[in-house]
Amino acid sequence: MKQRVTILGSTGSIGVNTLDVLTRHPERFEVFALTAATKVELMLQQCVQFKPAFAVMASEPHGQELARQLAALGLVTQVLSGAAALAEVAAHEQIDIVMAAIVGAAGLAPCLAAARAGKRLLLANKEALVVGGEVFLHAVAQGGATLLPIDSEHSAIFQSLPHDAAAWPEQVDKIILTASGGPFRTRDPKTLREVTPEQACAHPNWVMGRKISVDSATMMNKALEVIEARYLFGLAPEHLEVVIHPQSVIHSMVQYKDNSVVAQLGTPDMRVPIAYGLSWPHRMTSGAQALDFRAMADMTFESFENGAHRERFPGLALAWAVLQGPPGSTAVLNAANEEAVQAFLEKRIRFDQIHQVNIETLETTVPLAPHALEDLLALDAQSRAMAQQVVKRISA
Repeated sequence: MKQRVTILGSTGSIGVNTLDVLTRHPERFEVFALTAATKVELMLQQCVQFKPAFAVMASEPHGQELARQLAALGLVTQVLSGAAALAEVAAHEQIDIVMAAIVGAAGLAPCLAAARAGKRLLLANKEALVVGGEVFLHAVAQGGATLLPIDSEHSAIFQSLPHDAAAWPEQVDKIILTASGGPFRTRDPKTLREVTPEQACAHPNWVMGRKISVDSATMMNKALEVIEARYLFGLAPEHLEVVIHPQSVIHSMVQYKDNSVVAQLGTPDMRVPIAYGLSWPHRMTSGAQALDFRAMADMTFESFENGAHRERFPGLALAWAVLQGPPGSTAVLNAANEEAVQAFLEKRIRFDQIHQVNIETLETTVPLAPHALEDLLALDAQSRAMAQQVVKRISA
């Protein structure tokens, strides 16, 4: 029996790479549903190629346009639109696997739906855990879902840990997440105020969307990954560490109580963790190139404690701050950062002001402990409103 797959965010980089992996294994998988925000033309191409039962667009106008074009081609894919439709195709009784690749807090509700429905949930949307926290983990446990990380760092950690999760606290000393350092690793921190969106989106190793690329340039992506690792692997924040590794060959490491270190290596290609998530607990071809150790450059590592790095990447330390803060603090940080990055991409604030928005939003938003999706959405909206006020004030 083929496994049926829903891809939440099929037109983004993770979604496109997932479809590439699926095409290599047509005997094992078939696409059941695809979802996207606004990219009607790319969604149309994907529907023509994969013929899903459902295609979901974020808004009704985009859905209507896709339906019109599909009808003109005589294709029978059913087009839906809106948040409820996302949750519907994520929890549909006919699917086995959900790739969660919607960027930002918008992916939380369909991730919760897939978790409650007991699906194999391949989590590329780190915000589901950063925002959802214990609420999301409770839904996974309640639904009996299988949660597998797809971020390259968290997949590397998962691959380096014992198969028995109960052994993690007893055997593991710390988790070490690697970071490339992004495009500004060696840049004079005093010049960061001059950075343009185009420069921030030019990552030296990875091909990613604009929002994630900016997060990599500020290293807020690593802050969010530290938070995600805390929830995924259950270690206390003081057992989570970040080291800068510019070559992006080692994707993350686990240090055990005997001080041995297990690391996962590979080319910087998201098809590797995607293929692992799809085939777990087995492995299958991904399409990625193999490492050539004979031609590999030296691997180097830099401490985040380096003074210049702390000045370049002040947002990274916020991960430990919010993990030690009141429940809901991680959701506040995520919302503030999404608003700040959007303002930067629209050239309403400077690159170095992203951190200012995050700090001021955290200082002025007092979260109440969230217990359900409605609480999380309310906290997200409250935090965004506060962040927008900060953006408006500093951009005046």
